[in-house]
Amino acid sequence: MHCRLRSAALAATLAFFVTACASSGHRSASATAAVQAPPVPVLLVSIDGFRADYLDAGLAPQLRRWANEGVRAQWMTSSYPSLTFPNHYTLVTGLRPDRHGIVHNTMWDESLGGFALSKREAVGNGAWWQGEPVWVGAEKAGLRTATMFWPGSEAEIQGVRPQRWQPYDGAVGNEARVDTVLGWLSEPEATRPRLSTLYFDRLDKAGHEHGPDSPEAHQALRDIDAALGKLHDGLAERGLLDRINVVVVSDHGMAPVPANQVLDAESMVGPDDARLVASGESLGFEPLPGRQAAAEARLLGRHAHYQCWRKQALPAQWHYGRHARVPSIVCQMDEGWSARPRAYAEKRRQMGLGGAHGFDPALPSMRATFIARGPAFAPGRVLPPVDNVDVYPLLTRLLGIPAAPHDGRADAFDAVLVAP
Repeated sequence: MHCRLRSAALAATLAFFVTACASSGHRSASATAAVQAPPVPVLLVSIDGFRADYLDAGLAPQLRRWANEGVRAQWMTSSYPSLTFPNHYTLVTGLRPDRHGIVHNTMWDESLGGFALSKREAVGNGAWWQGEPVWVGAEKAGLRTATMFWPGSEAEIQGVRPQRWQPYDGAVGNEARVDTVLGWLSEPEATRPRLSTLYFDRLDKAGHEHGPDSPEAHQALRDIDAALGKLHDGLAERGLLDRINVVVVSDHGMAPVPANQVLDAESMVGPDDARLVASGESLGFEPLPGRQAAAEARLLGRHAHYQCWRKQALPAQWHYGRHARVPSIVCQMDEGWSARPRAYAEKRRQMGLGGAHGFDPALPSMRATFIARGPAFAPGRVLPPVDNVDVYPLLTRLLGIPAAPHDGRADAFDAVLVAP
């Protein structure tokens, strides 16, 4: 009882001093603002396949406006392999694919079986997703999060999901996605998410089907930019435009692939010698029992349009080859070339010119995009090229939460951040 009484007295005393300080003219305006200002939400936007040079092509005036009002990097370098799921998960964990376990869009794990984008039960299985995505760290810190189709957000990771998430549905249009996010951000502060994500995939799809510089890809980009214009206007109408930090990224670029530059994967090594684990531009092969020497004889080394390595001998700058899910032999296609299983390769050749990513991240065609706008960013700044592992520590800094172990640089964005 005495403890309770002393606690009550102490609370009353503290309340008196807080009230007195609040009414005193000696309190600085900045200190008052720090107490009264609501926390600044963060919106992370991804435009799948937005190659860095698109920003200066006159196709995305809204994004150009945000870049002028905020900050941009000359480009952002993707992690190897330059594919959608590995890089989206790198952006939100700060880990290379070789560390977070999403080593390709198509994978094999001895205990989990197969993983592919179309396997919804695998995509939603948290055992595939290692590391700690930023929404998990935010939820652990007591912050509300909401994700719109971000790779990894459908799975329960470390026993945690975003407070709101949606199974991927490619039929949901750009504007409907924006409307959902605006709805979240329109809620009272008590329920409004501190971290939201928004994902656009139509540009990537058009680039694959018609080529990255096709009229169809350009129109897809214009449509996404128009949806971002709607987002801009919606934030302005709600008085949030200058009270939210918006970070816009892409996962990779896109390169043209002519129809006559699509190889049959079976021509690289026969199915009696090795199993094809992953195809495309970064391929993985697993030699069959007793056939390792034969598979290596066919695959290892330089070929006309690709090169193959044992996983432990891959180029060091790719930071790739240690994870158990990386196949024993990895082959990298030259820019503009692809290799697929014979039946799919023939269909791809019949489609004519298309586009692909998965090439060496150092190539200009694979360069991704970074743009940010909001009260945390000094306007009109241009950064030198950044690495996509650096985005995660930036996000944790904006949210004010501890960063989990990562491969990024915590100071990568110091030059463009406004001091609190």
